[in-house]
Amino acid sequence: MRLRVEFTTEPFDLDEAPAHAVVAREVVEAARLDAVDVGPFGNTAEGGADQVLGAVDALLRRTLEAGATRISLQVNVVDAVDGSRDGEGER
Repeated sequence: MRLRVEFTTEPFDLDEAPAHAVVAREVVEAARLDAVDVGPFGNTAEGGADQVLGAVDALLRRTLEAGATRISLQVNVVDAVDGSRDGEGER
């Protein structure tokens, strides 16, 4: 199964990337996920379920340790085992 994670960390600072945002970028880049897109207002990455879920665990732990006060995330199924998209296939 392939998953897509979308996340933001707060508080925002438009003048300089806060430490928690830098850590978040390091986590997703080190996880060797596909289609990583890091931006000032949101970040996305895709990969296998184990890689994405491991990255989410590290992301939550490390960004909180680095000063994040809020982390918003969403995880979507991109391709299920049976080939369906977005979890809409038969189970």
